[in-house]
Amino acid sequence: MSNLPSNLRYAKSHEWVLDNEDGTVTVGITDHAQQALGDVVFVELPEVGQSLSQGDEFGVIESVKAASDLYAPVNGEVIEVNEALEDAPETVNESPYEEGWIMKVRIDSTDFGDLLDADAYQATLADE
Repeated sequence: MSNLPSNLRYAKSHEWVLDNEDGTVTVGITDHAQQALGDVVFVELPEVGQSLSQGDEFGVIESVKAASDLYAPVNGEVIEVNEALEDAPETVNESPYEEGWIMKVRIDSTDFGDLLDADAYQATLADE
């Protein structure tokens, strides 16, 4: 069973979103995703200033067994990336919801209608 904090919203593509309540969100990958990938060895971060639309590819995460595209769960502009992941990508495995965040985005809207709460995301995992 994956760890699913109830204060986050989730994309079906396994990204999580934390509403920072200041017009920005923090984005990372879920515990389920990091477990499925295995040991993360590289994270391709987006560019600060990059404009994203929901569903856009914004980077790649590579593990010892696979590479996966990362998809924007919201519309907005990248305002910060977690540069610590360049030297320590394994942080995504160790702390997917805290230290292993990937980017912060200034969002275009606070409508998270396409994102799932923890229970709904858990239900999608059961279907996989």
